[in-house]
Amino acid sequence: MIVAKFAAVALIGYFLGAIPFGVMIARRSAKVDVTSFGSGKTGATNVLRIAGKKAAAAVVVFDVLKGFLPVVFAALIFNGEYVLTGSTSPWWLSRSAQVLAALSAIVGHKWSVFLRFKGGRGVTTFFGGLFGLCPAAALFGGEILFLGACLTRYVSLGSISGAVAAYAILIPLTILNGFPVEYLVYALVGAIFIIVVHRDNISRLMAGTERRIGERVNL
Repeated sequence: MIVAKFAAVALIGYFLGAIPFGVMIARRSAKVDVTSFGSGKTGATNVLRIAGKKAAAAVVVFDVLKGFLPVVFAALIFNGEYVLTGSTSPWWLSRSAQVLAALSAIVGHKWSVFLRFKGGRGVTTFFGGLFGLCPAAALFGGEILFLGACLTRYVSLGSISGAVAAYAILIPLTILNGFPVEYLVYALVGAIFIIVVHRDNISRLMAGTERRIGERVNL
């Protein structure tokens, strides 16, 4: 029964994460296939360059929900209730299931079955999942992402900084405040994942050829 529940949680997370909202919104607003232009990714950054601010904002909202909702469903499947705050009570199965659901959503976003296993980098979905697990860490990391992107005008740099910051803040929260270690594991795996999928961006940042916010793509 437990194995079946974990399998259900993973599948729900994956298929929710795999919904290509970036493709759907860009196609509706700009009549283009976002995977064929710019970076070819389905996230808000590429949609911003191709379809504009409103479309990108909509993608952010839906991609956050793709990470957040699997956490809620996992909690409901295991406990019949959803608790936002970190707890020291023995709910390790539920917490593990929530982490699995959130990670599965990131995998679905990155390798969507609906796009022949293409997708985005999973940053917004990562933060959506983290908000479901630990809102304080998500908000802190999100602020670092926002400030980093605004100050440098590089979304990739802001994304990496935000993910690392979210993990960093969870270290003292886990050690000193008793936050569940499962959330720390999620943040660590997520931060490593985000760094890895940004390898090409890191190379361009070092070469000075990375695109800045505001640069549009010629269609």
